[in-house]
Amino acid sequence: MKPLEIPTMDMENKEVLRRVEITGDMLLNMGPQHPSTHGVINFLVQTDGEVMKRAIPEVGYLHRSLEKIGERCTYNGYMPYTDRVDYIAAMFANQGWAMAVERLLEVTVPKRAEYCRVIACELNRISSHLISAGTMAMDVGAVTPFPYALREREFINDLLEELCGARLTYNYLRIGGVAFDLPSGYEDKLATFLDHFEKIIDEFNRLITYNEIFIKRLGNLAPIPAKMAIDYCLVGPNLRASGVNFDVRRDLPYSVYPELQFEVVLGRGEQGVTGDSWDRFWCRVEEMRQSCRILRQCLAQIPKSAGTTAEIMAKLPRKLKPAEGLEAYSRIESARGDMQYYVIASGGENAHRVKIRTGSFTAMGIIDTLSRGLMIADLVALIASLDVVAPEIDR
Repeated sequence: MKPLEIPTMDMENKEVLRRVEITGDMLLNMGPQHPSTHGVINFLVQTDGEVMKRAIPEVGYLHRSLEKIGERCTYNGYMPYTDRVDYIAAMFANQGWAMAVERLLEVTVPKRAEYCRVIACELNRISSHLISAGTMAMDVGAVTPFPYALREREFINDLLEELCGARLTYNYLRIGGVAFDLPSGYEDKLATFLDHFEKIIDEFNRLITYNEIFIKRLGNLAPIPAKMAIDYCLVGPNLRASGVNFDVRRDLPYSVYPELQFEVVLGRGEQGVTGDSWDRFWCRVEEMRQSCRILRQCLAQIPKSAGTTAEIMAKLPRKLKPAEGLEAYSRIESARGDMQYYVIASGGENAHRVKIRTGSFTAMGIIDTLSRGLMIADLVALIASLDVVAPEIDR
């Protein structure tokens, strides 16, 4: 009688190696330093030539113990670290942490500060989607769209730098509000950018989204049915591209999103089948258009400033010490989907437990299943269509 072995990823890899010895398949390492993996990730690819039998994601190269750091830093001191959870969309990581601690403290954020948060986050959503769309086009061989996307992202970086002084890891949000109010004349600059950028979205669609070669590369590639997307816990554009109508901003409303009107973009199989790689790309492009719509409403609805600190920061004690055992959970709609923070208070100035759930980590789980039967070149398009960011996977 042999003891029962519980299968692990390591055992699966050994099983692949045994099959390779028997069948003569090739076993290739794609990554960890590979331009198309969007970070330090390895894919163990079993193939008999151009067609893959499977691609096993192997993560852990970028682990930085961010959750454990959150249990060692003070509540305020941990805010700059949250930028590193997803450095492409750092504003959302800031907001998720701030909301969780605010719930522990039962703090109400001033209305103007909430609008500042939404303005910063929606600008960051556009910035993140520009990187995703531009790199996806480049991954499948179209170089020109990437500089187009980077050019527009630089305009957003200028706006965010004027807002908080940083262009990548912003550290703008604070527990109880935001670090700085909107600078003088900021609303006019943002409106000018939106007038320019909404036309650029149409130009970007003509350049690449509806490009015949691009459609042939992505249409019908690795479709994810709605039930499968739910079973694998996909979130954000990856989930909505499969036709699942869920957006945290609308269905679990937070901040001032209940006061804003926007459409939840869903995949519709326009160039293939619902939930294919082209749908995932198209959803992100159209979400940028909806973010512009949200930003215009914020400019129209934000309360006028009287120049007081109370408008952008709630009154907090000098040292934040939520009662021991209190717990809080926050959920926000990040650029990569539903980002969640779970925090348990220790009674001191730092948390007892911090847990972060990210969209990129859950997206990695479906690659093994989707990759079977694809060509090696299509694996690059599949990874890009899921918009994975390595720091979100390892934390």
